[in-house]
Amino acid sequence: MESHLRSITKAITWRAGGTFVTFAVAWMVTRKVELAAQIGLVDTIVKIGAFYCHERVWNRLKFGREKPPEYQI
Repeated sequence: MESHLRSITKAITWRAGGTFVTFAVAWMVTRKVELAAQIGLVDTIVKIGAFYCHERVWNRLKFGREKPPEYQI
């Protein structure tokens, strides 16, 4: 099981790349740097929260996990 800190760190590093893509697309559409930056920031905050929640839900599911052995030598 992953720690909360690991899930948060993964979410932040993933969103760093996503923020750049969102900013670039918003800038191409609006041609306004300030508006594109605002869109990128809001999008990032919302998606970090969504990703964190998604990770925590998946950590509770047993789907696809192998059962650890009862003992090891």
